[in-house]
Amino acid sequence: MTDNDRTGEGRWAPGERILWRYRANTGYPGSGPVHICRPVTVVQDTDELLAAWMAPGTECVRPVLADGTPLHREPLATRYTKPRTVHRDRWFGAGVLKLARPGEPWSVWLFWEQDWRFRNWYVNLEQPRTRWSGGVDSEDHFLDLSVYEDHSWRWHDEDEFAQAQTVGLMSAEQARRVRAAGARAVEVIEGWGHPFADGWQHWRPDPEWPVPELPADWDRTPAHVSS
Repeated sequence: MTDNDRTGEGRWAPGERILWRYRANTGYPGSGPVHICRPVTVVQDTDELLAAWMAPGTECVRPVLADGTPLHREPLATRYTKPRTVHRDRWFGAGVLKLARPGEPWSVWLFWEQDWRFRNWYVNLEQPRTRWSGGVDSEDHFLDLSVYEDHSWRWHDEDEFAQAQTVGLMSAEQARRVRAAGARAVEVIEGWGHPFADGWQHWRPDPEWPVPELPADWDRTPAHVSS
């Protein structure tokens, strides 16, 4: 992967390896450093959809507290105020298929058990992704949904969403936009629109694909970005 302008139509071919990254929340969208980085393999990249596969065992970067404590083990009251660092680790468990439509303020992730029994879709509310030569960048918006094959769904992390506002990681106006995005996502779910009706739960990765490596410059600043 290089940081030069892409040629042609600027689309990645199936099998290409890119980075799927998230910037830290600071209260000023898009200004934080990259604190989540996941190397993925492109499944499909069109004007309508970017689909990417994160293989089991992929080396990723995730945020932890400065003393190494995983974030989920820290009480919510101090989870977003204590100093942090990043930690390199390998993705545990089955792989994840990530689906994102251009301009949409969420991505949809598919989870399976180790034996490929489908578990659920996961709607990750986030800033619409910015494309650059080496991948896509976004910012997580805390609030999420799980969606199941019987068309049922439920919210996740409403407590984290509220706490992020309390400590200034999200303004009241941004929180209103995220809530509105969540409402639009629920409409898509209840209408069983894309990608839930598209059969992606039956997809399988090419067994010849290698596990992408995490580059040393995983947090580099792109020279050129596009939406």
